[in-house]
Amino acid sequence: MTEGDAYAPLLDPSVLERLRDELEDDEGVWKVFVQNFIEQLPERNERLRQALTTGDVTGAMDAVLSLKTSSQMVGAERLAGLVMDLEQALRHDILGSDPAVALPQLAAAHLRRIKQCSRQTTYLLQATLKRKPDGG
Repeated sequence: MTEGDAYAPLLDPSVLERLRDELEDDEGVWKVFVQNFIEQLPERNERLRQALTTGDVTGAMDAVLSLKTSSQMVGAERLAGLVMDLEQALRHDILGSDPAVALPQLAAAHLRRIKQCSRQTTYLLQATLKRKPDGG
């Protein structure tokens, strides 16, 4: 994780507000969108873990991009930053390396933090969903 990402907020509320605005304050659609992110997060993490630990470069890049994009869409800033660090490593650190060796090393270096941040982000999003729209 880069030094700047260590201080990134778990959740950027302005992204969630923008999402609400784009959905014209339709609380039901907004909540379903966030709930879908929460529900799919463990599967996205597992796809990433599996691709990295089996040396599947294409699958790993697909899983990284999926996790990064979905995280950005709900304002999961710290998680998106961690995933972008992994994306950078995938794009640069494995050049000229054996994927069967390099990708499991990337898994060891990155997955624990991504999984931990995913849990923290899920907790915060669930709490956000429980709050009333007026913030109470």
